Amino acid sequence: MSAVRTEATVGAVVVAAAIGFLVYASQFASFGNASTGYALTASFRSIEGVSVGTDVRLAGVKIGTVTDIVLNGQTFRADAVVSVQDGVELPDDSSIVISSEGLLGGNFVEILPGGSPFNLAAGDEIEDTQSSVSLISLLLKFVAGGDDEG
Repeated sequence: MSAVRTEATVGAVVVAAAIGFLVYASQFASFGNASTGYALTASFRSIEGVSVGTDVRLAGVKIGTVTDIVLNGQTFRADAVVSVQDGVELPDDSSIVISSEGLLGGNFVEILPGGSPFNLAAGDEIEDTQSSVSLISLLLKFVAGGDDEG
């Protein structure tokens, strides 16, 4: 009987730890907070390194997330939908860039505000986009460029 009691105690501890982890993860990932926002769209030549849930930042501050990515079969570009927090008003000439956190860091979407007096509204498209840069292709260009100098 003591073996059954020990197994039940260990099982209860494992279940409690799993529940605690799920609560922590949901708060960390903002699943528990129902924040409202408005959707903007953008079309990229390459959206490598970005997926649904990737942060959208303005001046280094998270202001939203990527909510959808689809391939446009007519333009062969990646169409992304980003959700921006209510209260963050962006000029309609803003640009959107895929940036990297560093050499080994992940990618995020950065919005660079413009200077227009008119703001983007829900459903508008950010037309000025800059796609992600492949580190491999940059290294290959650097290596190939080194051969030309000799």
